[in-house]
Order: sequence, then structure tokens, then C-alpha cells
Amino acid sequence: MSFGHPLLLLTLLVVPALVLVHRLAERRRMRYAVRYTNLEVLAQVAGGFAWRRVVPPLLLLVAIAALCVGVARPRVSTLVPSEEATVILVVDASGSMQAQDVKPSRLVAAQEAVKAFLDRAPKNLRVGLVVFAGEPMVAAPPTADHDLVRESLGTIAFFPGFGGTAIGDALAMAVEVGSESVGGSTRNLTSAVAAEPPKTPTRGLVSILFLSDGSQTRGNLQPSDGASRAKAAGIPVYTVALGTPNGTLTRGSGPFQRTIPVPPDPTTLRMIAGTTGGEFFDARNAGALKEAYGKLGSHLGRKPGRVEVTYAFLGGGAVLALLAGALSLFWSPRIP
Repeated sequence: MSFGHPLLLLTLLVVPALVLVHRLAERRRMRYAVRYTNLEVLAQVAGGFAWRRVVPPLLLLVAIAALCVGVARPRVSTLVPSEEATVILVVDASGSMQAQDVKPSRLVAAQEAVKAFLDRAPKNLRVGLVVFAGEPMVAAPPTADHDLVRESLGTIAFFPGFGGTAIGDALAMAVEVGSESVGGSTRNLTSAVAAEPPKTPTRGLVSILFLSDGSQTRGNLQPSDGASRAKAAGIPVYTVALGTPNGTLTRGSGPFQRTIPVPPDPTTLRMIAGTTGGEFFDARNAGALKEAYGKLGSHLGRKPGRVEVTYAFLGGGAVLALLAGALSLFWSPRIP
């Protein structure tokens, strides 16, 4: 904890000063005790529980201490929203996302997880959405209008999901979109896959949240190439492997029906996260997926900073002072 006006902490000296004054007053009262003829009645008036006489003044001292700390403008270290931050959400929309080993389906679970991310993300955070299968597509450019991103989630269901999984190309496009959002690149988005890595670092300004449920089956770039571009741009990639090892997809019907295994590829996604300085999540059910996105929503787009908590101390001090006064009135003895 730090303070905006640390010298004002000297006001805390008033607390031991009040304790000293109270002790002197107690000694004076004992020295000049009031004479009372009926000692039995006096004992009843002055008696009672000792802690009742101690609690109100103790609460008052704590209240004064809290008020003294409050005027010194206390600040605590925490994560604060970054006004320039951008997060690019990348969602796999290949045919395997229709598998139902993650209920109700991998695709629906992914959509709900993205909504959980948007619910926890800072309001001013710019969020972009890239959808991919055999090739990537920008579904929503980086924007602080999170409702627009939510609306774009609906287009995932109509994305041409067949044609493979181009992890490397999707990652390269996400790097390009993120770099352009902070002025790190001006190249056309459609050339992101074939272009060189951005030359302007975007470290601390852009993050990528990448979800896939399968391994690379198509594309011009390998996943390691996309990871290298993200690393060169200073963009951490947080990867999520969605699905279970025994996940399957049924194609065809009747005698032509076949079952296709569609396990996720955690090894590749873990490599991407490790290369770029991000974090890997293994989501085998909808709950784990939503929890991972919620956690990242409250983390990404924020930076270390300090938040002033003056009003917490002032409010707490005022409440304690009122409580001390109320208890003092309620527990004070009454002379018959």
C-alpha cells in the first residue's frame, strides 16, 4: 500500500494521545471519587460487564485511525484497465466443432465462453473476432463495442466450416489484425498470411485468445510459423484446447455412415502459448471452457497499477464511529 500524502499519516498520533488522555482522566476520577451513601446502588450502577465499557471507546479509536489513514489517500496495487489494450479472439469453426462431447456442442460452448469473456472484460477494451476453418476470416474488427462482437458470434454458425483447420494462417491473421489496431502495421488484412512479421512491437498492448478443437490439416503456414510471428510482434497467445480425446463426429447416413475421431491437439496449442509467453488451457467440458474465458476476461486488457481506496477508509471509519456511539448509549448505565 502507498499513500498520496504520506505526511498526513502523522495524524495517527492522535490515537495514542487520546489513549493517554483517557488514562489520565481515569486516574483523576479514582483520586477524586464521588461519595455516595448507598454503596449497593452504586455498585449496581457502576457494575456490569467490563467489556461493555471497553468496546465503544475501542471502536472509536479504530474509527479515528481509519479516518486518519483515509486522509493520507491510501492506494493499493492491482490490475487496472488499459485504455490502449486490444484482444483478438480466434475461434475454430471447422466441421469438428459440431461434435457433442462438449455439451451441447463444441461450437455452442465456444460461443457461450466468448460471451463470458466479454462480460468480464473492461468496457474500454477493444476486442476483435477472427473465425477460421480451412482459412481465416475477420468476423469483427477490433472495437470497444462489445455488443457488436456478440452479434458477430452468430455468424460463426454460418461459417463454411468444412475444408480443414488452418491454425498457422489464423494465428498470422490475428497478429496482423492486432498489430493494425495499435498502429503496428498498415498492410491489407487479406495479405496477413503471406506477409512478413510486423516490425513494430506491440508488447503489452495486444493479446490473442486462440481456441481450437483439432490439429492443423490445411494452410500455408505451420502453427510454429504463426507462433513465431506473434512472438516477433510481442503478442502473447493464450490457447484453449477444446474437446475430449475420445471426441467423434458422425458423417453420412445409412450404410455410408462413418464415425470420425476429432480429438483436440493440446501439444500444438501448448507450444504456441509457450513460444509467445501466453498460457495454455485444456477445456474438456463447457464449464471448464467458460471458467477459462471468464478468468482471461478479468485479466487480459489490464495492466499493473494503483487504485485509491480513500473512500473505503473514510466510510469504514464513519460506520465504526456511529457504531461506537450507538453502543455507548445503549450500554451506558442509568442512575435510578
